[in-house]
Amino acid sequence: MSKFWNSIVRNLTPYVPGEQPKLSNLIKLNTNENPYGPSPKVLQALREETGESLKLYPDPNADKLKQAIGRFHNVTTQQVFVGNGSDEVLAHVFLALLKHEHPLLFPDITYSFFPAYCKLYGIEYTTLPLTGSFDVGVDDYFHGDNAQNGGVIFPNPNAPTGKLVPLAEIERLLIANTESVVVIDEAYIDFSAEPASAIPLVDKYPNLLVVQTLSKSRSLAGLRVGFAIGHADLIEALERVKNSFNSYPLDRLAIVGATAAFEDRDYFEQTRQAVIASREALCLALLELGFMALPSAANFIFVRHPGHDAAALAAALRERHIIVRHFKLPRIDQFLRISIGTDDQCQALVIALQKVLNK
Repeated sequence: MSKFWNSIVRNLTPYVPGEQPKLSNLIKLNTNENPYGPSPKVLQALREETGESLKLYPDPNADKLKQAIGRFHNVTTQQVFVGNGSDEVLAHVFLALLKHEHPLLFPDITYSFFPAYCKLYGIEYTTLPLTGSFDVGVDDYFHGDNAQNGGVIFPNPNAPTGKLVPLAEIERLLIANTESVVVIDEAYIDFSAEPASAIPLVDKYPNLLVVQTLSKSRSLAGLRVGFAIGHADLIEALERVKNSFNSYPLDRLAIVGATAAFEDRDYFEQTRQAVIASREALCLALLELGFMALPSAANFIFVRHPGHDAAALAAALRERHIIVRHFKLPRIDQFLRISIGTDDQCQALVIALQKVLNK
């Protein structure tokens, strides 16, 4: 700690990202990356953009990408905001829309960037416990002291549980909570077996903002592209913050690559369905080994074994060159979050667990 640090930095507890080990021969199932590569059309678009044009600044508004997102989700470009990954989009959301005289509300078990942003921007917050079955209790967000709040935010599906809040429940929250912004972080929504995105509700509820990413279902974690969809007034607030912070959050490669990803609907659907099928098969295999799994609508599963310590299981898998995520947090310290890999990777995981459990 330096004497030159200000009070904000001294009091921060930074977000800790998932481990990115620099080792070969690993089966990496710890950071929810897509096991399949980007669309070939994305790779072609990147090749075509790599040239003399890189000496020029990119389009600060990323209009081509906004148009592609608008076409895909049936919204106008005035309803779309884009940024350098959904984490940057969320950072602007916290600064522009969630700083009010009442506390921000989010679950006690959720994306751990939320409290980090609150500390960074000086936002008071209240965490609301998930239910005993690890569901978001929607009623808790608009009853009693929580009827007045500085905003509501949670991932859907939630992270790290993978559980989905039904769209009807989100609409019930919006109907009851009209005086502050409701932010639904849909990083994993495309892995729901049924249509579950709240984007179709944005025209009906002006306080709804939906945030998504291209890191998961479009295999572009390395390109860093995220976006938000909501009422044009909410988007204008985000644009004001963006243009006071960094007018060029997306480079030329990110814009053309992300645009191509949205235009290749067939590849998106093919890989999305492959991950869903692998997830269901892996859940069944782990249940046969005695694991208990929460219902997941994401590209990961959240599991525990009643007869084995989660940290010990994670360590034993690491010895076998398989990396999963273990959270040393209350209520979930006996769970492992396992990203869905290819079928071969999932099979290798099952075989390794069989050996560990029988040892």
